Amino acid sequence: MERRSILKKVLASVAGISVFGLANAAPVQNEEKEVNNVTEYQDVPLFSGSTKLGNMVFVAGKGAHVEPFEIKAHTEIVLKELESELKKAGSSMEKVLKVNVYLNDIADYKGMNEVYKGRFGKKPPVRTTVAVAKGGVPGDSLVEMDCIAYI
Repeated sequence: MERRSILKKVLASVAGISVFGLANAAPVQNEEKEVNNVTEYQDVPLFSGSTKLGNMVFVAGKGAHVEPFEIKAHTEIVLKELESELKKAGSSMEKVLKVNVYLNDIADYKGMNEVYKGRFGKKPPVRTTVAVAKGGVPGDSLVEMDCIAYI
């Protein structure tokens, strides 16, 4: 009986410490998100180039819609656009946690990787790469990327 009592006290203490820790980790409720490069459609905000809340920044998909229509050139353009958005938000390529890569054609995977490698520093982010079907990437881009980073 005494062991049960001690065990209950220990479990109650652990639960209390866990709840206290979660309460301290909760985001500040009064923070307001910041947006950059808002695109409008019929004078109504449609989406932002990036959104920032606290120490997190979310960068919208970036594409390349110009010549030359070659995967390495488009990947270079897209990575430079991601870097520009990150800098505007107070972050950098080294602080990226997650990247999504959307290819118009999976055959471009190797060429995209040749340009992509090393661009995020010695500790690269996690990444998802898919080839999109039925119409591909919007516009004339061969690749689109978005990312999540911290500041």
